Amino acid sequence: MSAAIKHYLNPLHVYCRLRDVGLGKEKAVFLCRLYERIIFNRCLMTRG
Repeated sequence: MSAAIKHYLNPLHVYCRLRDVGLGKEKAVFLCRLYERIIFNRCLMTRG
């Protein structure tokens, strides 16, 4: 996976983009934690 894709899929980057589009802090944190647990850690980080 390229460095640019890893950057854009990083949970912190996702959080920042959610905040940029106007989502509140609590909702953005909740969605990012959910994204990190379900998608990022299970699907993306298991691929070397």
